[in-house]
Amino acid sequence: MMSILGTLFIGLIAGFIARALKPGDDGMGWIMTAILGVAGAFLAGYLGVALGFYQQGEPVGFIASVIGAIILLVIYGFIKKK
Repeated sequence: MMSILGTLFIGLIAGFIARALKPGDDGMGWIMTAILGVAGAFLAGYLGVALGFYQQGEPVGFIASVIGAIILLVIYGFIKKK
């Protein structure tokens, strides 16, 4: 239970930092930015377990969450262009 709460908290902060680091205007509000960060944290957790960086149930690191959120922002940018 604490790992999910930790991932949510880290994800909220990571979304705001990812939006600040990635250049360009994504046109999202702060709620969508928070959801983006949480999704990035879960993506980083899933990829981290798949690649052997994390154990199942281990909270995701902050830098990995920011990278996951940036990956989702890039995907969002490609989808938004089409």
